[in-house]
Amino acid sequence: MISATALQQSEQTHPMMLRVQALGKQYNATTWGLRDFSLEIGPGVLGLLGPNGAGKSTLMRILATITKPTTGTVSWNGRDIAKAPNDLRAVLGYLPQDFGVYPNLSAIEFLEYMAVIKSLDAKTTKTRVDELLQVVNLVEAAKRPLGTYSGGMKQRVGIAQALLNDPQLLIVDEPTVGLDPEERVRFRNLLSDLSGDRIVILSTHIVSDVESTATHIVLIDKGRLLRHAPPEALLKELDNMVWEWDVSSDELVDLKRKFIISGTIRRSEGVQVRVVNDGQPESAAQRVTPNLEDAYLYFIEGRA
Repeated sequence: MISATALQQSEQTHPMMLRVQALGKQYNATTWGLRDFSLEIGPGVLGLLGPNGAGKSTLMRILATITKPTTGTVSWNGRDIAKAPNDLRAVLGYLPQDFGVYPNLSAIEFLEYMAVIKSLDAKTTKTRVDELLQVVNLVEAAKRPLGTYSGGMKQRVGIAQALLNDPQLLIVDEPTVGLDPEERVRFRNLLSDLSGDRIVILSTHIVSDVESTATHIVLIDKGRLLRHAPPEALLKELDNMVWEWDVSSDELVDLKRKFIISGTIRRSEGVQVRVVNDGQPESAAQRVTPNLEDAYLYFIEGRA
């Protein structure tokens, strides 16, 4: 597979900063998608984690200049994107959650069409399309109509179109939906390769999608920012708070009412249960090293 570093057209010569200040999005008199949301994002991979309905897609659409906020501002390198959206759009790559394709076009035709929309010249378009079809592993299917593609293949086309203009800001919303395990790993590696000189925002409810790639993590729930920190800082907050021991299936039902259960493994002798708790939950419980799934459940469930 071609290296993502080979996709770089030029080195970025100025610092990049996306600043979100007191952002709010109100849908009706009682419903807010975001409330008082503030964040500063520099180069690297930002993993935006939260349950379905937490406000992730609302934030992504505002950052991509598709939706305007009700309150607050978003600035790109110091300029308000509501007042100067084209500054950001020129360097933006975006893969929405509900990405659609034209079923009668081939992957090549679709990417060439998207390149025209992004104002790429013919020579650059040919080079980028060829490279990106290799990156997303669609060379052999490139001339087939997109209507014959599987969901995972269409998602890979979406990833390719988001990268056409070598974006400084890449926003991907639930990008691994429909991808098989091998494709998921390929995509994570691609994000890691791309993150050196650009801002990549990966929004998902799947913890494993960001565990190996994110340099910073944002936890969001009910439209509010819960945490913004490097993964290791989140894990440090859970030092001496994650426990494992074996229980029976009947005991497990009761434990789920008392504790945050972050994992279970069924065995012939019972169930190995993994619990996040401030103190030792049972005399048989042994401390174990926390992982990001533990941290996600701990903060999202509001027990912190």
